[in-house]
Amino acid sequence: MENNEAIENNESREKSVMSEWEGEFARYLRSAGDWTDGSHDIGHFQRVWRTARYINREEGLPADELVLLAAAYFHDLVSLPKNHPDRASSSRLSAERTVQLLQERWPGFPREKIEGVRHAIHAHSFSARVTAETAEAKILQDADRMEALGAIGLARVFYTAGQLNLPLFDGDDPLAERRQANDQLYSLDHFQVKLLKLPAMMNTATGRRLAEGHAAYLREFMQRIKKEITGADGAGEGVC
Repeated sequence: MENNEAIENNESREKSVMSEWEGEFARYLRSAGDWTDGSHDIGHFQRVWRTARYINREEGLPADELVLLAAAYFHDLVSLPKNHPDRASSSRLSAERTVQLLQERWPGFPREKIEGVRHAIHAHSFSARVTAETAEAKILQDADRMEALGAIGLARVFYTAGQLNLPLFDGDDPLAERRQANDQLYSLDHFQVKLLKLPAMMNTATGRRLAEGHAAYLREFMQRIKKEITGADGAGEGVC
């Protein structure tokens, strides 16, 4: 009985500590950030954290939740535009800025955990091509890539396309069935160039399961938009 109470008290303390750190990070981001990029805003950081925590608990991995929390909240602290020549450096710059922030603004943050945060942030990016070596880095990769799939991923693709002034799709061949898919030319092509490949790249079984379900949504959307473009849904009948 006493052991159970001790365990419950310890879990309660851990939750309280995590809640305090999350509050600290969120307050800082709201006051110091210029979050004009709707695909990399505070909502994105919070969703990545929730997904990372879910994956960690489902997998039972020995991942440090405080490392995961800090990495999730600051992984896109520096986010260069998609068409920026140094785009691949974003995660490295975010990692360096986060280390500085944790050391200077929060001296109470455990120093032995900072390197874990740095590596997880640096390795999370698709374009950085850094191998995720730790449980935290692998989980953060999976959680961040989930944001590129499903309904949120779909919305982000076309949001980014608007920023870059890209055409939505090739009206003659929207699914690139007779040409090579090129997401530098057409937004919809990004599904095939990158997004539908993500489930196979997930590090965890939970990440793969979630990603496969969300990728199926994108495939359904592709078929639906093809029908609407070609008139196969019946909308074009009777039009002269």
